Amino acid sequence: MVELETRELEYVVALADELHFGRAADRLSIAQPALSKAIRRIESRLGVPLFVRSSRHVELTPSGEALQEHGRHALNAVGAAVRNARRAADTQAHLRLVLKPGGDAGLLSPILAAYARRPDARRVDILFSGPADRTDFLREGRADAGLLYVPFDDLDGLAHETLHVEDRVAIVPSGHRLAGRASVRLADLEGETLPHWKGVPGGDGTGPEVNDVVQLFHMITVSRMIGVLPRSLVEPVPPGLVAVPVTDTPPSRLVLAWNEQDRRPLLASFVAAALGTATASG
Repeated sequence: MVELETRELEYVVALADELHFGRAADRLSIAQPALSKAIRRIESRLGVPLFVRSSRHVELTPSGEALQEHGRHALNAVGAAVRNARRAADTQAHLRLVLKPGGDAGLLSPILAAYARRPDARRVDILFSGPADRTDFLREGRADAGLLYVPFDDLDGLAHETLHVEDRVAIVPSGHRLAGRASVRLADLEGETLPHWKGVPGGDGTGPEVNDVVQLFHMITVSRMIGVLPRSLVEPVPPGLVAVPVTDTPPSRLVLAWNEQDRRPLLASFVAAALGTATASG
């Protein structure tokens, strides 16, 4: 079995990110010759080339791309394990909850109130994130729990419980051809410009990049695009816009998610409070 130390993975990931020995060495705070020697030693131990070097540039091989991806996950997991170990020993630790602004389906206040009534409750710090990085907060240990939307967020490696299920709606300007419809199907949206969410790879959006729902609403108001969102993210509907149900999209689920390896009583108590609130409001 070939083994790599955490520091060696850091070398590979830094060089794979920078594709330049000088910049990678600066990032790692080591000398460039030492980095070059370390990379050669790693490649020799693995028995495969990770990088193709020339006098002008550095490129990743397929093996290098694979190690970059999995190495980054491994480093994140190690960092999260260390942070969680330290937090487990901290009897005064706060609970950190990450969500997108407005992405709570109206449940955040009652969940916090229900949790605050529990005898083991701790302070809850609210963290707001962009469209794509809430799962990173959880996997890297920067947050203990998060409110995510399925099927939009990747739940791989995360435990989760569904809090709320809702339909999705098309958001269009009030003068749009679909604004007067009682409902639409996805086929009715063909030819329309949809947003490209910043930091979200793939997807069908071909329109301008947007950072959040507020920016999306502005772009829809000036007729640059339309959007399809979970209903709770658009209520109340801003003036000048219309929400039309889309009947053939799968429902959106708001879930409470956390790292599946995190079994602290602190977190279990918060999950129980959230589930109790969701059941009572459902």
